[in-house]
Amino acid sequence: MAASAAAALRELRPIAKVVQGQKMKEGAGVMITRTVGTGALRNLDPYLMLDELKLPAKAAFAGFPDHPHRGFETCSIVLEGQIEHRDSQGNQGVIGPGGVQWMTAGRGIVHSEMPKSTDGMLHGFQLWINLPKKDKMCKPRYQDYQKADIPIVPLDGSGGSSVRVMAGTSTHGGVAGPIKMRNPGLLMDVRLAAGDNFTQEVPEGWNGFCYVYDGEGKISGNRAQPEQAFRDYQTGQLQRPQDNPWEDEL
Repeated sequence: MAASAAAALRELRPIAKVVQGQKMKEGAGVMITRTVGTGALRNLDPYLMLDELKLPAKAAFAGFPDHPHRGFETCSIVLEGQIEHRDSQGNQGVIGPGGVQWMTAGRGIVHSEMPKSTDGMLHGFQLWINLPKKDKMCKPRYQDYQKADIPIVPLDGSGGSSVRVMAGTSTHGGVAGPIKMRNPGLLMDVRLAAGDNFTQEVPEGWNGFCYVYDGEGKISGNRAQPEQAFRDYQTGQLQRPQDNPWEDEL
């Protein structure tokens, strides 16, 4: 039984769908590119939405003023520029290049995300992750990690390839990311040099996707280009309730 489970983990999972990002405006009129959460890729539980923000910082200055969330989690990742978070729980933080913010909205929270500077480029992502029914009314929580807090694992090869482990544990070296997730999952930023490759074990039954934001290559044999999301599993389940690492906070 254990051997068959291990073998299942090591099978190359097929790509079920490739989705091209759609341009649209969010917040106070800021242009973003959305993949997960469009009509082309709406049902990928527990993932609700993925937006990429990439434009001159001065063009995004209106930002994303106060707005409410409830019943899910949000993750903001910055590659270039700075974003400031404030919320109704009194949390505040600024993340720069390489930084990540993770917010559990739970029973409800109002927050804003605003560019901190109008200089240079602003490039980053926001991912929404659904909470299971039992957690939708949990206490809101905020986590803030800067670039130095996130481990980088070098990959085999001569090109300097690496993976930044934001959440979960990397197959390479068993390195774990700092984000404390309400339910277990994986969140990684993989950077590959020409000719290099990367594999990651994913539990059978988990949904997942890859998003290409720069360069070209192949994912499970499928050609990959920027602003494309690759859904890698046709069926899946929300993480098991018994895996919740938090104490209930109602």
